[in-house]
Amino acid sequence: MLFNSYEFLLVFLPLTFIVYFYLNSKKLITLSKIFLVLASLTFYSWWNVIYLPLILGSMIFNFYVGQFLGKNRTKQMLTFGIIGNVALLGYFKYTDFFIENFNWALNKDVELLHLALPLAISYFTFQQIAFLVDSYRGETKEYNFLNYALFITFFPQLLMGPIMHHKEIIPQFQTKWKSFIKWENVALGLFIFAIGLSKKTLIGDPLTDYAQYAFDNAQKLSMVEAWYASVSYVLSYYFDLSGYADMAIGIGKMFNINIPKNFNSPYKARNFADYWKRWHITLSRFLGDYIYKSLGGNKSLVWVMYLNIMITFFVSGFWHGAGWNFVVWGLLNGIFVVMAHMMKKANLEMNFYVAWFLMFFGLILTRILFVSNDFADAWYVTTTLFDISNLRFENLFYIDPYLQSFYIVLALYLALACKNSMEISENFKPNFKYIFYTVILLAASMFTFSSAKEFLYFQF
Repeated sequence: MLFNSYEFLLVFLPLTFIVYFYLNSKKLITLSKIFLVLASLTFYSWWNVIYLPLILGSMIFNFYVGQFLGKNRTKQMLTFGIIGNVALLGYFKYTDFFIENFNWALNKDVELLHLALPLAISYFTFQQIAFLVDSYRGETKEYNFLNYALFITFFPQLLMGPIMHHKEIIPQFQTKWKSFIKWENVALGLFIFAIGLSKKTLIGDPLTDYAQYAFDNAQKLSMVEAWYASVSYVLSYYFDLSGYADMAIGIGKMFNINIPKNFNSPYKARNFADYWKRWHITLSRFLGDYIYKSLGGNKSLVWVMYLNIMITFFVSGFWHGAGWNFVVWGLLNGIFVVMAHMMKKANLEMNFYVAWFLMFFGLILTRILFVSNDFADAWYVTTTLFDISNLRFENLFYIDPYLQSFYIVLALYLALACKNSMEISENFKPNFKYIFYTVILLAASMFTFSSAKEFLYFQF
């Protein structure tokens, strides 16, 4: 079930909202939480019910391991819990990757398993590893299983984040006033949801349409087409993923739950270190708190700190996908972040526009790796960006240059010159003007539902 679908917007969301708050109004708080967990699991199972036992088993396993760690802080149990989570993720996500490399290295022909990746497994695995580590550190409280289940399954953030921390969400479900309708929050939540939905459907999807088609035919692109496709993908990923985050935050607000922001105008950054503080913030937070700091963070020698950064981005790349292109993507991001730290340490400053251009060009190069089918396509597109002999403005088979230029310019303007959705929502008032904006954005977005597209990060 997609956020950008009639069944979600007109059936699932209002029905879940009404039943949840009706039960709360009757002071059936526990029953309302049970209902919300069941509704969230229904939402999760909409794609494939076969993976319902997997998420249930994962929750039960991690809850009781976490309970044990809270009382008996043993490294052996923590190691057992982390290995259990990584093994589950690794089996579904990386088995074929390792078999392929095994076959290549030893000239074998072991058959691939072709396992389908369970939806959201990368996200709820990270959430639960964080819970186990915090339990070991003595930073968790005596949560009951129902509140823990809500923490993992709460449907707005279940599939693509933001990656929530138990300290952020479980106490909110334990706060009584949050159990009752607050109409100001409903209005604000709908407004934020409408912004996110329009970012996805009205800007992100048109950019993705062309970019995906172009990269599927990467070896046929001209220089102009390669530039259009690469820039389109850089922009489409932002509007698609940040649009989802806005929708999740908006739905959470309707249920009186504050979900942390996940984007803070990342394309306004001037270097990669700043970019990663603004992009997929909750993922960066997890990697920083549980990988980078565990390695020693910035408390070691400078070269060790740089090595810690590289290891962290290696993990980030491998988390995103089971392929060497994702590993190289992660390492390239790590190199660019290290370079930003080195320049800061040396007190080297660039002209604002030069710094921004280099940062954005770096995003283009790394995103090509991220979205290409293989290294051959990535290399072809990258070299074609600079291939003057392949420059032509006629017979462009893969783009409508005028329409695509419109979307690119519009996306750049919104990403660089305008306030982001969280900044806009700070000025929200439940008056006619904002209600009008909400209705217009929702109505315009719903016209696209007949050709609704999945979110780009569903594959992770």
